Amino acid sequence: MLAGRMLPVVNVGTKSLGDYATIAARGLMHEIRRLAEPLAGKRVVHLSATAFGGGVAEINYTLVPLMADAGLDVEWRIIHGADEFYDVTKRIHNALQGEPGGLTAQQRETFGRYQRLNAERFGGDYDFVIVHDPQPAGMIDAAGDSTAKWIWRCHIDLSSPNPEVLDFLVPSIRRYDAAIFHLEDYVPGGAGLPASYIWPPAIDPLAPKNMALSAEDAAYIVDQFGVDVSRPLLTQVSRFDPWKDPLGVIDAYRLVKARHPDVQLALVGSMAHDDPEGWDYYNRTVAHAGGDPDIFILSNLNNVGSVEVNAFQVHSAAVIQKSVREGFGLTVSEALWKARPTVAGRVGGIVVQVDDGVTGWLVGSPQECARACVEILDDPAAARELALRGKEHVRRRFLMPRLLRDWLALFNRLAGSGAEDVELVTVAV
Repeated sequence: MLAGRMLPVVNVGTKSLGDYATIAARGLMHEIRRLAEPLAGKRVVHLSATAFGGGVAEINYTLVPLMADAGLDVEWRIIHGADEFYDVTKRIHNALQGEPGGLTAQQRETFGRYQRLNAERFGGDYDFVIVHDPQPAGMIDAAGDSTAKWIWRCHIDLSSPNPEVLDFLVPSIRRYDAAIFHLEDYVPGGAGLPASYIWPPAIDPLAPKNMALSAEDAAYIVDQFGVDVSRPLLTQVSRFDPWKDPLGVIDAYRLVKARHPDVQLALVGSMAHDDPEGWDYYNRTVAHAGGDPDIFILSNLNNVGSVEVNAFQVHSAAVIQKSVREGFGLTVSEALWKARPTVAGRVGGIVVQVDDGVTGWLVGSPQECARACVEILDDPAAARELALRGKEHVRRRFLMPRLLRDWLALFNRLAGSGAEDVELVTVAV
């Protein structure tokens, strides 16, 4: 299955820290340089399940080259997995976010077998190994006498996990030198985990998905997909996944349409190979739309890439993220960074991005979502004021230089380099 080849390396290109100097605070850029100095040449590898689709890939395409520009010798490798493996890891993902039901003996065996297979093809002498999410979490068990510092980075909502499935993973996670979570509420209490650190993810303001795009260019791009650019548009950008509640978004849109008959809806997602449920939920979403010509259901398979997502967000009267569970929800920061009125679920990491009534709208039902969208359409000038405050909130807390700083601070602490005195949020476990 994996014979004769190493885990593939993702080509991330190059990026320069200097390009962010006019966006990030001067003190932050100075701190990054100071923290990077004792880490020059340290070997770092990121391990994840996929190179496209989802927040991990979105982050790594910027974080990895910025780590390299800071002086680290860094790689990003993708683990191997067939459908049988990703069926199990999707089950684990859903269970960790609270779905009931455990794992069968066969599912446990499948997970363990792929951990061993991937560990066999994981070569190299690294100083730091960063493992993203549950899919590769068990590789540490088969890593032998590795001298690297292993770090588990959890990107999902563990506030109320299925205890049986969490207990299945905990023995592996205990072996790590550190674990990182988006929120303190996500750290499982009493699990005996390693030192746990709290920091949110971040967006790249200079990436094609977030770079400045004029209203005229955005309208030109959106028009290519059949959207009437003279009429208001609501957009949700996310995977086709029950936790993102695209069916609830359609319900909210129908309520809005009763008040604003000219409104349109775009559901824009991506199909990732580590998400076997994606096609099923995509088809459910299409069926729920019922052939409404004002609902546009699009994905990377319709040639919707980063620039197109940018255009849909910029052109929208309101951007929605009506998640019912959400580890963080980077699409919220993306929309706020573009100064778009943003309506999002009152769950998970979204609540640290949106201050209800101040930088956006937090909602808990299709009805609340519809009321917020109607408020935005009724008074776009007032909605714009909230969106501008949201942009500044993102500038201060959720841009990529701050995330790089957090990683450098942790590396220094784990390496005992002498620059480990920088403040990091930790949780007693």
